Amino acid sequence: MIEDITISLPSLIHRIGREAVKQAQDVAKQYHCGLKRVRRSRNWGLSGEATKIQSFAEQLKQRQLKAAQLQKEGAAEFRYLIQKIETALLDHTDKLEPLEAKLARLINDNPNITLSELMHITDCTMAEARAARFHVDSW
Repeated sequence: MIEDITISLPSLIHRIGREAVKQAQDVAKQYHCGLKRVRRSRNWGLSGEATKIQSFAEQLKQRQLKAAQLQKEGAAEFRYLIQKIETALLDHTDKLEPLEAKLARLINDNPNITLSELMHITDCTMAEARAARFHVDSW
């Protein structure tokens, strides 16, 4: 269920600047994400778990808001990066939802779903599927 995703960021330094990329790399490390150049090209890539990348984007938004409130120059330096991350995460919404919430949603949508179907759809264990069924049924 937990897979790394990679988001392509073409010409990142040309769009936001070298200093902003260095700051973004430092923040990405805090969230266990990798912001690196793709081989020797001018293109960059962001890789990591979808939930951690989402948290990384939220942190960039907070930094951008703080810079805007202080009316610093370059307050919109992360706008391109945030927009690319949010657009790419739309393709990975299934990875952003926690397993327990996804199981509960599937059981609520289709009460007759079998444990094997749950396991196949969500790639969870039998114990997780049973626990989810028990929690939803007990409500």
